[in-house]
Amino acid sequence: MTRQFAIRGDYIQLDQLLKTLGLTDSGGAAHAAVQAGQVWVDGQVERRKRAKLRPGQQIRFAGETVVLVAEGKG
Repeated sequence: MTRQFAIRGDYIQLDQLLKTLGLTDSGGAAHAAVQAGQVWVDGQVERRKRAKLRPGQQIRFAGETVVLVAEGKG
């Protein structure tokens, strides 16, 4: 399943995104998923918990794909 997520401002941190979307139950679970190599950003495994994600990037985790867009463009 693919969905869009509108970012307010310039970026959102990866751990915050996973928690905000409800893909993890907590920030700790988001950190664990990233450390375990379960999160992909733009086709690459991302191991930085607080990676700054910007509009145009694509995140894949737990069978979901999320495309980031600038607020007001989604």
